[in-house]
Amino acid sequence: MKFKLRFPAKQIQELAGRFSDESSAVFVNEVGPAARARGFLTRPEFLALCEWKSPRTRPRCASNSEEFIAAVTGTALSTQNEQLRVEVLTLLRGVSWPTASVILHFCARDPFPILDVRALWSVSAAVPSQVDFPFWAEYTRFTRRLAARAGVGMRVLDCALWQYSKENQSA
Repeated sequence: MKFKLRFPAKQIQELAGRFSDESSAVFVNEVGPAARARGFLTRPEFLALCEWKSPRTRPRCASNSEEFIAAVTGTALSTQNEQLRVEVLTLLRGVSWPTASVILHFCARDPFPILDVRALWSVSAAVPSQVDFPFWAEYTRFTRRLAARAGVGMRVLDCALWQYSKENQSA
C-alpha cells in the first residue's frame, strides 16, 4: 500500500486549527497522561475512549472486567513490540483495530495514528476489508514520518487528516 497525502503538508497546522472536537480534550489532557503514569487504563477511561470512537460498541466494551482491561491495556502500554501493542487490545470485547488505534493514540508514549476512514481518505487509502498488522505498521510509519517532516505532533496530524476529509470528501 502506498500512502500519499492529498494536500500540501504545509497546510497541516491550518487544517488542524479548524478541527473542532472538545470531547477529545479530556483524552489528551487527562486520560492519556493518567494511563501513561499508571501504566494501564481504568474501566471508566477505557469505556470513554471506546464510546468516543464507536458508541455502538459500548455494550460489548462494557462486558470487559476491570481486571481484564487493566491487564490488556497494561500489556499494550508497556511492551516495545509494535505488533503486540495493537493486537493485544483486540482481545478486549468490542475493540477492533480502529478502537485499538484510539487507545494507543491517546495513551501510548510513542505516537500512533487513529485508524479512521476520513484520515485514510486524506492519505489516498481506503480501510481494507481486513485490517492486519502489515497495513497498520505501514500506516503508522507513514504518519510518523509525515508528522516529523511537518514538525507537528501526531494529534495535530490526525486532526488535520480528519478535517481535510470532512471539507473535501464527497459523501
